[in-house]
Amino acid sequence: MTEQLIQPKDAIQRLILICLALIFLAIIMIVGWYLHKISDPYMNEVLSRQGDVSRGQAIFEINCSGCHGMEADGIVGPSLHHVQKHKSKISLIQQVTSGKTPPMPKFQPNPQEMADLLSYLEQL
Repeated sequence: MTEQLIQPKDAIQRLILICLALIFLAIIMIVGWYLHKISDPYMNEVLSRQGDVSRGQAIFEINCSGCHGMEADGIVGPSLHHVQKHKSKISLIQQVTSGKTPPMPKFQPNPQEMADLLSYLEQL
């Protein structure tokens, strides 16, 4: 009876295959999540509209400036300058509409208002 030992070369190949499979699975999950989010009718409508920065600023001043400041520098809420560098449009829409990050309230603008607000946030 001879014992078979796993050769280091075989172990490395198996480890590489496992890592590649995990990376592939992660990519599939991320793409699936993204496709799920953009299939949302509200999200689709917002993303298909052209926003107006000046209307977005007015919406911001009325609904958001109490916590984020008139210049979006942050008071209770964080500064929103360059927010588009670390949050996608989808993430921003979810942040605004979900109310899942207290003390930020749930805010449900219509699709055009949300597109306007996104345009304003993107130019900060």
